[in-house]
Amino acid sequence: MESQIEGVVLRPLRRYTDARGWLTELFRQDELPEGFLPTMGYISMTHPGVARGPHEHREQTDGFGFLSGTYEVSLWENRPGKERIHEVHRLGEDCPCFLVVPPGVVHAYRNVGDTDAVVLNFPNQLYAGWGRKEPVDEIRHEEIDSEFKV
Repeated sequence: MESQIEGVVLRPLRRYTDARGWLTELFRQDELPEGFLPTMGYISMTHPGVARGPHEHREQTDGFGFLSGTYEVSLWENRPGKERIHEVHRLGEDCPCFLVVPPGVVHAYRNVGDTDAVVLNFPNQLYAGWGRKEPVDEIRHEEIDSEFKV
């Protein structure tokens, strides 16, 4: 699994199963891109057929853990001077993955499965800054070309 977009990392996740259940390492500092240090973590649940995004960040890098359900993830290059590349990846339970999305890469995902599914996110910046007192680093693209809709 590979991305053609500079700075995007798709790392397959391994599930270690035994009689108790299973364990998956989402990320390790020695496997993260240089300079990417997550500062918070959250989980979101998405209903079947529902999309989140598209949006991008000016400064923030996102680290997503797709382990549950079936998601169609759309990524496209939006940084000045870069070739406009668009990719779609199917991630989730059948293809568990840790995805790193750098600033300037528009991202969106849709739950294309039949059940509710969760995504974990570990951004390298606090949402709305320290104490939630700063502008949110997010550029929304809901009205983007239909070519890039999820």
